Amino acid sequence: MEYRNLGSAGLKVSRLCLGCMSFGDPQRGNHEWTLDEQNSRAIIRQALESGINFFDTANAYSDGTSEEIIGRALRDFARRDEIVVASKGFFAWRNAPNTGGLSRKALFQAVDDSLERLGLDYLDLYQIHRWDDATPIEETMEALHDIVKSGKVRYIGASSMSAWQFSKAQYIAQMHGWTKFISMQNQVNLIYREEEREMLPLCADMGVGVIPWSPLARGRLTRDWAQTTARSETDRLQKAIYAGMEAQDRQVIEEVSRVAIARDVKRAQVAMAWLLQKPGITSPIIGVTQASHLIDALGALELTLAPEEVAALEAPYVPHPVAGVQIGSQAPAACLSVK
Repeated sequence: MEYRNLGSAGLKVSRLCLGCMSFGDPQRGNHEWTLDEQNSRAIIRQALESGINFFDTANAYSDGTSEEIIGRALRDFARRDEIVVASKGFFAWRNAPNTGGLSRKALFQAVDDSLERLGLDYLDLYQIHRWDDATPIEETMEALHDIVKSGKVRYIGASSMSAWQFSKAQYIAQMHGWTKFISMQNQVNLIYREEEREMLPLCADMGVGVIPWSPLARGRLTRDWAQTTARSETDRLQKAIYAGMEAQDRQVIEEVSRVAIARDVKRAQVAMAWLLQKPGITSPIIGVTQASHLIDALGALELTLAPEEVAALEAPYVPHPVAGVQIGSQAPAACLSVK
């Protein structure tokens, strides 16, 4: 396994990050396709044995049970000083005032709750899950700085937002001498490349690590267009993010298939290899519900695409509507579990 610094920080993370939205009580939260604890632990152990040291979860995943499962597994299987545990806060954990968003009150509560569920003394990386129009960014950045200084968090990161918002947050932190974000978790894959316009160049300029979510477009890049899975049939967010661009996306997916057949590799490996070769990408977040998914992702680390293959994969793409970014001033209630 290769390890890289996360942005300009000294924190070393594996070239792949295990996304933990796949783990959690299927009866809680919004995703009935998640793995129960026994099956989750098998995947987590497999990831650790493969050299993955980076694990990303969130307070919103499966009503907090993702954090509980990953915490117990890592305590049993790993050395705390060798692993990097990341979580996120923003989405409301209850339909009541102050139970979500990025206010000072909400953030302090969210961090404490995540640490309790994880059974940890500190988080290596704490990320704001979205932008919060209802809270001044100055309040958010100062609260995050104070949380870092309290020892509960080592580094901070951000997730899907506009480039101008991320730039403003970094500028506010720098102006006041507060802790700055070292990472950006945003959606980047072969059928959603809008982040290449502004966010990826901004992160490169600022020395911010990029840890993309949905690198395989929630599985769409791994199978025939008409093939479905239990997740694709029940994942409301998948349908919302990729709605309206089916004709264009299908062309990209067919090109992935052609390259995979020519190279005699899995489609998932082609799509992941494309992302891993993009400049500035530190550690894609892989969602795993089967051992074979992890094996495929690890295989992508060994695959180098030729320039003409990259060009062929990128050629069918057309601009997409912005997706996966929080719109509106209020944090959604009742744990809408999204990447």
